[in-house]
Amino acid sequence: MAYKTVIYEKEGGVAVMTLNRPEVKNAFDDVMQAEMDDVLTRVAKDIDARALIITGAGKAFCTGADINYLMSLGETHKLHQTTMEELMRGDGNILTTVVKIRNLPKPVIAAVNGTAAGGGLALSLACDIRIASEAARFNMIFTKRGVIPESGSTMTLPRLIGTARALELVFMADTIDAKEADRIGLVNRVVPADRLMAAAKEMAAKISQNSPIALGFAKAAIYKGYNETDIAAQMDYEAYVESVLFNTEDFQEGIKSFMEGRPAKFKGK
Repeated sequence: MAYKTVIYEKEGGVAVMTLNRPEVKNAFDDVMQAEMDDVLTRVAKDIDARALIITGAGKAFCTGADINYLMSLGETHKLHQTTMEELMRGDGNILTTVVKIRNLPKPVIAAVNGTAAGGGLALSLACDIRIASEAARFNMIFTKRGVIPESGSTMTLPRLIGTARALELVFMADTIDAKEADRIGLVNRVVPADRLMAAAKEMAAKISQNSPIALGFAKAAIYKGYNETDIAAQMDYEAYVESVLFNTEDFQEGIKSFMEGRPAKFKGK
């Protein structure tokens, strides 16, 4: 499928989605939202895609919703009359994309090449890992626009950096650089700008060497444990998942390759 606002590529087991509206700093409109959603569906169905990298073309990662797109929604009253439930039932949009990223049984890495602001920052927060270029900048700009953080970021941000720091970023709505983002735990690591995609692909390739079944279950278990208050209940869930994995070909291959002193060749079965 040909896309108008994103570029989709796959090299080996690593898929890459590049947001491609550099003329508006990769701000999303209805077309880009639908195409991002479609890529997530495509990756979910592709057994050969072991990990996904999301990045931006040009000097920005994503600056959230295109202002012209927002104005058109206001003019048609869609912003005022559409409920979240209706949005989630509709065609692909940033909300369904965020949910699909979180539910995708494959690791998702945000390679933040430049500005990640508003909904663009929320998109990166939905990803499992964030690698930032030294040129990256981050801004929870919502309150400067008279709204609150959205696309799940009121949940993902405080869980990632803590409530007090999350509130400071939201209340101040100031831009922070990659170094500060690294210091407060907003990103996993910072690399030189010319090394960003290489670093992201190296990480994705290394991840892809592991069992895809185990990776998917591990991701689901960690996010479940994120909100679990009963450690015994979480260990029950872990035991259940392990009992499933013990019956897979990947588990047998993992043991056999260890005993034979060679790299495992997982099939996702």
